[in-house]
Amino acid sequence: MERTLAWDGSAVVAVDQCALPHARVTLRLTTPDEVIDAIKRLAIRGAPAIGVAGALGVALSAHLNDGDEDAVRADARRIADARPTAVNLSWAVRRVLERLPEGTKALLDEALLMVDEDVRTNRAMAALAAETVLRLTDRRPLRILTHCNTGSLATVAIGTALGGIKALAESGHVAEVIADETRPLLQGARLTAWELAEAGIPYRLCVDSAGPAAIATGLVDVVMVGADRITANGDVANKIGTYSLAVAAARSGIPFVVVAPESTVDESIPDGSGIVIEQRAAEEVTAFGGSQVALPGTPVFNPAFDVTPNDLVTAIVTERRVIEQRPGAELAEVARGLYRRGWMDGTAGNLSVRQGDRALITASGRSKGELTARDVVLVEATTGALVAGPKPSAETCIHAALYRLFPDCGAVVHAHPPHATAVAALSGPGSVRFTEFEIIKGLGLPDPSSVEVPVFANWVEVPRIAEDIAARLTEQDPPVLLIAHHGVTAWGPTLEVARNRLESLEMLCRLHLLTHGR
Repeated sequence: MERTLAWDGSAVVAVDQCALPHARVTLRLTTPDEVIDAIKRLAIRGAPAIGVAGALGVALSAHLNDGDEDAVRADARRIADARPTAVNLSWAVRRVLERLPEGTKALLDEALLMVDEDVRTNRAMAALAAETVLRLTDRRPLRILTHCNTGSLATVAIGTALGGIKALAESGHVAEVIADETRPLLQGARLTAWELAEAGIPYRLCVDSAGPAAIATGLVDVVMVGADRITANGDVANKIGTYSLAVAAARSGIPFVVVAPESTVDESIPDGSGIVIEQRAAEEVTAFGGSQVALPGTPVFNPAFDVTPNDLVTAIVTERRVIEQRPGAELAEVARGLYRRGWMDGTAGNLSVRQGDRALITASGRSKGELTARDVVLVEATTGALVAGPKPSAETCIHAALYRLFPDCGAVVHAHPPHATAVAALSGPGSVRFTEFEIIKGLGLPDPSSVEVPVFANWVEVPRIAEDIAARLTEQDPPVLLIAHHGVTAWGPTLEVARNRLESLEMLCRLHLLTHGR
């Protein structure tokens, strides 16, 4: 397995990606300035690759400036600033610099460790990406569209999204890859097509603007791309042209999968609006192949990256996990359905889905009839503390209390269906008993013949309601509760189960009112 980045004892050695596919040139970079230049002119490119190159560049500076920590730190700042959008670069530089007090050898050891880590990371990521794509798709073999270059050239070896494509091809699951040519320097045409040809994978080259058309006309089963930065809420910065592919994939109902290492996830940035987008030189647009194609002085908009909102991303695959983005869209869809039934009028009601230690919950003050995944907030599951997004629902503390009480709770729905709300108002704090109705089975209880549903006081201070719930509920209680004059809360292992329990309780309350009114 050939590596595209290495250390030869006194220099950083890298494949010159600007020379491909016509020539394979090896660069020997002997100064930090040469490393910076290689990164800026995209001779070394790809988020993982520039991260490792940056780490080796800092080690090189320490090698040349042995004992001069100020000089090494100054070089490290310049290396980290060489390209602002890809978080891997600044992350790698910071990681190596932490070893500076230990001396030159410690910095080099850390950088070389990162070289080996990148290979292991990519191998794990490629396998998990292939497994995820097979789970998300039905057609075999697959027709895959990819953007930019995310193969071994963009990493030390193997690759991210293209690594996953290669893994799929090795198992016989790839019919064809459509590779976008990719601005600004035609990384898809020059590099991805070259890597696919080297691997013997069938492919066709596609101009960037035709990628969405290929999706719309049914030529693509899944889109697989890499990332340069992923924010806390799952927004993705990647090579310019990615966003239009995500929009087309969502419109056509095919998966859009992002494959990137954990080092690309930057939770210090809540969402994509905080990502600095690199602007490239105007000459990359006004000239082609050394010849001027636009009028001299033509103004140019030439961003190197765009940001794809999280609701357009089906899944993010790293070396350690699969971050499903669909729950946000699912929450919005369920909320809109409950709104149409009159159970979430206006901004009333809220839903959440647990994702490990965190949860997605609907934002405060958003109309449930127009809710989208962009109106979903990321919070700490058991505390309700905001992680990313707008202000969460006021009832977040109630959701957090339920997640603390019941570790197997995967989703919570709070709504205002009319009959349940009426029963809660008539009964007041305490409980209400339902007996002998067949629909009790819908609550999933061991004894479906009767159920006693707790009713809580509707305190103005919502945290007081959460405190009452935490103090009173046990595993013996049903997975539903009523709040006087306020509505219903139901929960379960999945959003579908929680919603079904909500519907069952509403029917029980309707039957209760009918029978008690006779």
